[in-house]
Amino acid sequence: MTPVVTLLSDFGYQDTYVGVMKGVILQRCPSARLIDLTHAIAPQNLVAARFHLLSAYAYFARGTIHLAVVDPGVGSQRRAVAVQFDQGYLVGPDNGIFSGVLQACSPIAAVELSNPDYWLSPQPSQTFHGRDIFAPAAAHLATGELLSDLGPAIDVQTLAKLPVPNPERSPSLLTGTLQHIDHFGNLITDLPGYWVEGRNWQVAIADKTIPSVSTYSDIDLGQLAACIGSHGWVEIIINGGSAWEHLRLRTGSSVEIRLS
Repeated sequence: MTPVVTLLSDFGYQDTYVGVMKGVILQRCPSARLIDLTHAIAPQNLVAARFHLLSAYAYFARGTIHLAVVDPGVGSQRRAVAVQFDQGYLVGPDNGIFSGVLQACSPIAAVELSNPDYWLSPQPSQTFHGRDIFAPAAAHLATGELLSDLGPAIDVQTLAKLPVPNPERSPSLLTGTLQHIDHFGNLITDLPGYWVEGRNWQVAIADKTIPSVSTYSDIDLGQLAACIGSHGWVEIIINGGSAWEHLRLRTGSSVEIRLS
């Protein structure tokens, strides 16, 4: 079976950083199939990286290796890690970007990537661990190397978690935050869609009360509404427009859902 490696970063597309990581992987595992999740994460935005990994991992075959490099602490004492979970592997910095996936799917084992035999060189750059440590580790996993070969085991309970708030629910009120704003300007909350299924509900945010709908065609062009989006979260939308441009809210903004 062809090994699959996904890549996610905040490197953008203007520079060669992404291409170089791919070159390192393919040098060591020429049969790897490389899939870009996104490289348009805003610089150092760990919350966005967490969201995108959580949204994507379940759509890949068992054994997929997810390489994620959003790494504001590169060169510091933060650990470089590889984590095995039921669906496959996560490779990258231990700074919380994996915490969404690992909350949804418990980790099986984890190692610190401290074995220089599996680095690009014995003296990795202090500013580009994606090339020198993470890409080689992902490549070796893709060739079938054991996780334990890459470094010493670490307690999975010590893996970093981002301090993101947990949504709350009561019989008549759900409270949460905006966790992501997508390319279309849809405002994606951290409130699970299954919390509102089969109920009458509306969103309260920014002094506005927003009705719920099933799909865009249920509302007129330019009308604001809320629905359960493709990610499975409740999101705020505008038919034919950008909810963000209309409301100008930021991630982390509070949101309520009133149930009836």
